[in-house]
Amino acid sequence: MSRPITVVGTGTGSPPDDGVLAGAGLVVGGRRHLDAVRLPEGAGRIVLGPLAPALDAMEEYVATERRVVVLASGDPGFFGIVRALAERFGPHRLDVRPGVSSVAAAFARLGLTWDDAVVVSAHGRDPRTAVNMCRAFPKVAVLTGPGAGPAELGAALARTAPGRVLVVASALGDPAGERVERVTPAEAAARDWGAAVSVVLCLDEGRLLGPVRTVAGPAGRPAGWALDEDGFAHRDSMITKFEVRALALARLGPRPGDLVWDVGSGSGSVAVESARLGAAVSAVEKAADGIARIRANAAAHEVDVHVVHGTAPDALAGLDDPDAVFVGGGGRELAEIVGVCARRARRSVVVAMAALDRVPAARAALTDAGLVCDGVLLQSSRLAPLPGDVTRLAATNPVFLLWGTRAPVPEGPEEGVPQ
Repeated sequence: MSRPITVVGTGTGSPPDDGVLAGAGLVVGGRRHLDAVRLPEGAGRIVLGPLAPALDAMEEYVATERRVVVLASGDPGFFGIVRALAERFGPHRLDVRPGVSSVAAAFARLGLTWDDAVVVSAHGRDPRTAVNMCRAFPKVAVLTGPGAGPAELGAALARTAPGRVLVVASALGDPAGERVERVTPAEAAARDWGAAVSVVLCLDEGRLLGPVRTVAGPAGRPAGWALDEDGFAHRDSMITKFEVRALALARLGPRPGDLVWDVGSGSGSVAVESARLGAAVSAVEKAADGIARIRANAAAHEVDVHVVHGTAPDALAGLDDPDAVFVGGGGRELAEIVGVCARRARRSVVVAMAALDRVPAARAALTDAGLVCDGVLLQSSRLAPLPGDVTRLAATNPVFLLWGTRAPVPEGPEEGVPQ
């Protein structure tokens, strides 16, 4: 028996016909899937809960060349049970028959394409990644689970992206129970959604319809970064210069699923560049005119930045813990600000300073929080024209860049989650 395990995706419609179960020695699936079919006479039945015992039982049937049928929702190869089965038994032993995924069905209900959507699973996972993706991208589908459903997503987004629209699709394919509801994050947070939620779509309706795509998924990474200063509105050259920004971004490492703080954001150049690289970003700035510039620069570069008008470190108290932090201001409070950021950052903190006198205290704040610290004094000279069609070198102001990194915490193995 070359492919002893048949994996059937039920899609979002009716259960499979009895023919697919013919000759099965064991049928595995969720309770609702098993209750909806007629099992072959003498066939064993396993209701999926913890995955490991089910895989062990399947191993016994496969070893004795008895056929196993696994029933799963949607497309079982899309964030589904196929991964766990392939790891245990090998892809060559699987006969996979996909159905329509809940993500495809939900976008179809709205009449939207989803070749440019980000799909993220929060089923059995920390929902922070899903929240950050919803903040960073205009079209996101979230596969939900206990503790990471519409209410939890809504509560997080109501604080940082209240303008998003959440589309909660429940019981897709059920003629009697299907519901597709559009709500604000605050409305989602205030409701008990029960266990029938199939998928949640998070939409930024101002950025939904992009250009025709040739590659599926979110827009590709930008062609360039460390953009010239004239790509941003700024006051009196008060902006992180591109040479400094290049190294700061390299040490921050912003990526999809991350949350980055830009503290003392000024023009928001680091915030905007981090958002262009796919991170969710909160920019903290105390000057009212700076707030307006950050928002204008984010809009000009077509990214979403959560802007906080306030003075650090107090303004940081209500923010979610970041993966990485850039500190570009601070004055006499710099060491205190760096200390707060360093204690809360999951990965790294980068500090830019023009005053050399502040370096020791900032370094101590990083190391006291358990980060491994390093730094460099950046001095650069740019080409500048002179009369007579000749060129000179014009020096920029030196900047000390200090960074602290936290040793990564190993993640435990993930349990396969059937869709």
